[in-house]
Amino acid sequence: MPKETRDKIVDLHKTGKGYGEIAKQLSENRSTVEAIVRKWKRLKTTVSLPRTGAPCKISSRGVSLIRKVRNQPRTTREELVNDLERAGNTVSKVTVGRTQCRHGFKSCIARKVPLLKSLHVQARLQFAKSG
Repeated sequence: MPKETRDKIVDLHKTGKGYGEIAKQLSENRSTVEAIVRKWKRLKTTVSLPRTGAPCKISSRGVSLIRKVRNQPRTTREELVNDLERAGNTVSKVTVGRTQCRHGFKSCIARKVPLLKSLHVQARLQFAKSG
C-alpha cells in the first residue's frame, strides 16, 4: 500500500473518524485500517520498515539452478552446491535443501532398478511381440 494512502488513513483517524468509515471511504479492509492506525500509535510513523532476518543467500538465478531438479530428479544436493559455487555463490547443502523445500521439492530416494543385460532385453522384446 502506498505511503500516501497510509498517511490519509492516519489523518482521517486524527479527525475522529472510525475505522469502518475510513475503510469505506478509501475502499480498504477494516482490518487493514486498524493495523495501520495501530502501527502509527506504536511507532509514530507510516513508513515501511525493513523486515527482520538475514537476506537470502541464494539469488533468483540460483533458485532457477536448484529448480533443475524437476527435470533431473537424481541430482544430489552436493551437485547443486557445486553448480552454485561455479556460478559464484557459496552455500551449504542445508541451505540448498531449505530452498528446495520452499519451492515444493520433497526429498526422496531414487528407486534402485537392476540393470538389464542384453539377453533380458531380447527376451522382453520377444515376449512383447508375441503377446
